[in-house]
Amino acid sequence: MEERPIGMFDSGVGGTSIWKEIRTLLPRENIIYLADSANAPYGEKGPEEILRLSVKNTEWLLERDCKIIVVACNTATTNAIAHLRKHYPIPFIGIEPAIKPAALNSRTKKVGVLATHGTLSSALFHSTSQMHAAGLEIVEQDGKGLVPLLEAGQLHGPEMRKLLELYLRPMIQANIDYLVLGCTHYPYLVPLLRTILPQGVTIIDSGAAVARQTKKVLGQLGLLNLTAPDSRHAFYTNGSKTVLEHFVGPISKNVSVSSLPL
Repeated sequence: MEERPIGMFDSGVGGTSIWKEIRTLLPRENIIYLADSANAPYGEKGPEEILRLSVKNTEWLLERDCKIIVVACNTATTNAIAHLRKHYPIPFIGIEPAIKPAALNSRTKKVGVLATHGTLSSALFHSTSQMHAAGLEIVEQDGKGLVPLLEAGQLHGPEMRKLLELYLRPMIQANIDYLVLGCTHYPYLVPLLRTILPQGVTIIDSGAAVARQTKKVLGQLGLLNLTAPDSRHAFYTNGSKTVLEHFVGPISKNVSVSSLPL
């Protein structure tokens, strides 16, 4: 029973940043990852469509006997995880922008949040901000256009840099000292972000915290895999297999990437 896989889904390749954190912390666990790249980006869709896609992804993973599901997508978490937890008898791990640690440690009391429209406009994001950001100035920015470029494998092109410079300019002018990444795709932009932001700005995401919470919940429920650490990682995409392989890294007998029909 404990050898059943962890299920993960995202609107595309971005959630692989969370997968890497979970794989590092839980090297014995088998993982099935679903990249719904054909429907990316989720952040520009309405709440009903985000919920429909999240339900579809959840049921696909449940058909493969997953013991827990990590919603490795900020937009899907903020718009759908309450529904998923209510309607499916399986633990769900979500991901939200890491506003709390940024708020606790900010010296300038000005924090930037780069996220999708779907996340920034959600009720869960606003309640989290109100809970942790009292006395702070939060500079929100919709990262429109970033996910499609990442899904196309264009991390370092001039169009990506132009968008990031545009989006970060108000944050730099506001004197932020923390930038919170509110989309699992965005950690892949950190090297480029560092070339644009002033040196004193700390970039923070939720990946490590999600991995720790996944381990905690599996442990509490007696679902940790305690067998020999010969774990298997199976990735599935209805988008570009080549792009997903690039983000996953070396393919081996224990790591596979497969295409799904649209």
